[in-house]
Amino acid sequence: MNKVLLIDDDPELAELLGRYLEGEGFALDATYNGESGLAQARSNEYCLIILDVMLPDTSGFNVLSRLRGDSAVPVIMLTGRGEEIDRVVGLEMGADDYVSKPFPLRELLARMRAVLRRVGPERGDGDPQQPPRPQGDIKVGEILINRGAQQVTLSDAPVHLTSTEFGLIEQLALNLGNIVQREDLMEKALGRDTDFDDYVLNVHMSNLRRKLGGHASIKTIRGRGYLLAVPQAGAV
Repeated sequence: MNKVLLIDDDPELAELLGRYLEGEGFALDATYNGESGLAQARSNEYCLIILDVMLPDTSGFNVLSRLRGDSAVPVIMLTGRGEEIDRVVGLEMGADDYVSKPFPLRELLARMRAVLRRVGPERGDGDPQQPPRPQGDIKVGEILINRGAQQVTLSDAPVHLTSTEFGLIEQLALNLGNIVQREDLMEKALGRDTDFDDYVLNVHMSNLRRKLGGHASIKTIRGRGYLLAVPQAGAV
């Protein structure tokens, strides 16, 4: 059974979510403050972490920042309804997705499964019918994309990407020089339906551009999508 960690100071939510997720193939551990949550995350193996922004001893952003220093475990942030700045900051700091409180349990479950599909069955996605991730490397200029291991190197130096960012560069690289529609990126890289507000895509794309630096150019094609190009000096 896939193990999930909840870091939230609401015991009632933990109990309710634990019962619900158990019926969906997940085992939930819960901690109620940031420091204990961080210690729990580092001492156990989880397929996903659900992290509240508001914690009694520190902020969820602080926990996320420290966690991202040594772990790429997928993280879904829980934010207050209408707190758009919290959602943007969380995504910019490396969260994979967010859910606004209060939320239907089925919505959180859908977001969890979407994130875990991007990570692949080797990390556990709760769906034994999900096909294995494609294998084989993709070379784009000085960028090497290892699809099986979900790793990216720039000029032989590893670059840390979240599962969402990896999904984006993978889709763009597979269509090098061609426009990838926003709808396709929302579905294939983010696991979201196209009727979602796509500012989440904008934030993840901004993070990806920053991490790739001058090794590649991700062009925005207004009203259509994005196109990956390699600077002439870095082309092979």
